[in-house]
Amino acid sequence: MRNSVYVFLCALLAVPLLSGAGLTKSNLRGAYIEARNADVYTGPCFANGEAGQVGDLAVLGWRIEQGSWEGVPLDGLSVVGIVRAGNTLGAGISIYPVRSVLIVDQRANPEQRAALRSLARRMGGELLEDVVRVEYAPVSLTIKNNSVHTATATLEAGALARIETRALRSSDDICHNEETFYPPLTHVDHAMPAFTVADRFDGQGLGETWSAPDKRSAFVGSFHYAD
Repeated sequence: MRNSVYVFLCALLAVPLLSGAGLTKSNLRGAYIEARNADVYTGPCFANGEAGQVGDLAVLGWRIEQGSWEGVPLDGLSVVGIVRAGNTLGAGISIYPVRSVLIVDQRANPEQRAALRSLARRMGGELLEDVVRVEYAPVSLTIKNNSVHTATATLEAGALARIETRALRSSDDICHNEETFYPPLTHVDHAMPAFTVADRFDGQGLGETWSAPDKRSAFVGSFHYAD
């Protein structure tokens, strides 16, 4: 009898170990860029003037440099999220309703495409909960100068979306008490605000297209995810 009980207890203890062994982990790192139609590097007076007026539109891009998502390798692939919110993002006010479009790197195979969609939704959180359209296009994210502090960056998603940035200069200060007023829209390891040379979306699904250049409205940075 005691032997039977011992075997039964051992079997119970083994179940979580066996089930855990079958779980697929995600571990990846890469580059991140975003731009929106409101300054993120600005003085409080300018930010308060824009709150509730603009800042409801954004383009977010991730390039996976190395790693996998739920066991699917994604090295070198990219995904872009396009967001239209009901109010200024990051201003501490309700942003609902929020609708979004995903642009997935067309170089990805079917399994990788599904993984990129899942990754974007996890990283984007509430901003990418309601995806109304998924597009497949060539996507590239290039960051030059190797430092987010002095970087120039370009995100291109076919003919659908584009961000181009340069490093901020002292001549970009307007009221001379500028600060990083808003944080990035998603989790990053490190990011620096940047000047937006180009920020546009020309796709379908959100009922609106836009171009919002010449603003201090971008972030360039790095990210990682591990579970």
